[in-house]
Amino acid sequence: MDDAVVPFGNVLLFAAVALAPTVAFWVLLRIPRTADWMGSLRRRGLKPAGPPIERLAADLRRVRRSMTALPPGAPAVRRNATGQAYDALLGQACDAVGIGHELDGVPSHGVERELERLRVEGALRAAGLTI
Repeated sequence: MDDAVVPFGNVLLFAAVALAPTVAFWVLLRIPRTADWMGSLRRRGLKPAGPPIERLAADLRRVRRSMTALPPGAPAVRRNATGQAYDALLGQACDAVGIGHELDGVPSHGVERELERLRVEGALRAAGLTI
């Protein structure tokens, strides 16, 4: 056997040792992307957690009509309950559409609440929801 001829097995071993760190690093970098891909496959089969957006829109319109149709002498409890129901529906609609809201963070009465309601209603209309 000639000393100038290197056995083929040694060349393969050298290539494997030289490429192993690169391949291992590439695999480690691909793990998060592969996990996200597998998670998206699982999420495709999930149904939305809340009610359908069409039902939310219909409930919003109904409760808004009730809120504006309250007579001036209506009991405060009824007025507050209707307002709270409307705010809860606005919050659900915002969550369904992906719009941020501060309805939980503002006082339950006053100008700040009304301004936040108007802002949220406008954002929902801009998103295509008919209120």
